[in-house]
Amino acid sequence: MTRARTWWEIAIVLALGLGQSAIYSIVQLAYRLTASTPLADQTTTLNPSRSDREVFDLIYQILSAGFAVVPVLLVCFLLWQSRRPHLQALGLDGRRYGRDAGWGAVLVLAVGVPGIGLYLAGRALGWFVAVNPAGLDAHWWTVPVLLLSAARAAIQEEFVVLGYLFARLRQLGWGPWPIIVATSLLRACYHLYQGPGAFVGNFAMGMLFGWLFTRTGRLMPFLVAHFLIDAVAFAGYPLAVALWPALFGLPG
Repeated sequence: MTRARTWWEIAIVLALGLGQSAIYSIVQLAYRLTASTPLADQTTTLNPSRSDREVFDLIYQILSAGFAVVPVLLVCFLLWQSRRPHLQALGLDGRRYGRDAGWGAVLVLAVGVPGIGLYLAGRALGWFVAVNPAGLDAHWWTVPVLLLSAARAAIQEEFVVLGYLFARLRQLGWGPWPIIVATSLLRACYHLYQGPGAFVGNFAMGMLFGWLFTRTGRLMPFLVAHFLIDAVAFAGYPLAVALWPALFGLPG
């Protein structure tokens, strides 16, 4: 594959998902910063209801999660190898999943705890909008859909940012640190809709994930870690609001 064709492929993959999100997030941050309401008094909802009719809300939630992982299917198709392991280029070889899952759980502590601290400090300093991770009404399917959303985010981001981009940028002759920095900037940019604090936190997370990925070449720990962090944030949101309402822009 020529260099030009590789760059076009990267551009198309990103335009179908995370690159598009990054551009929208940059525009949304500009909108928020120029609004009359201070950034600290603004709110964003990560998993909103999509219909006032329960059955259609559920259908829309499932469809949204399904279509969001289409870019992942595309990168799997692009990097599929005829010989086993088919997805080794993405850091998946079908081995040591139990051990990888354990490392992912350890990563939750390394990323999740500092992330909470950054959010608390950022809210106090006005660097974050109030983030509502779960805007869904209470239904029998609310928690499963929130877990599905956490899985979607983990799969979409880590397959593309760590697996695909690392593989393609290496083919273009990039060294480890330029790849780590570039992918961390992308990760930080598509979280800018949450405020400048989210850029800092996600850039740091991207640097850590990228550095570890270059050393291990294994994607599963980062999929597990990302899923667990988002699952706790999404499903644990009602409890967090009850304990600390002021952090989420709600009256005590």
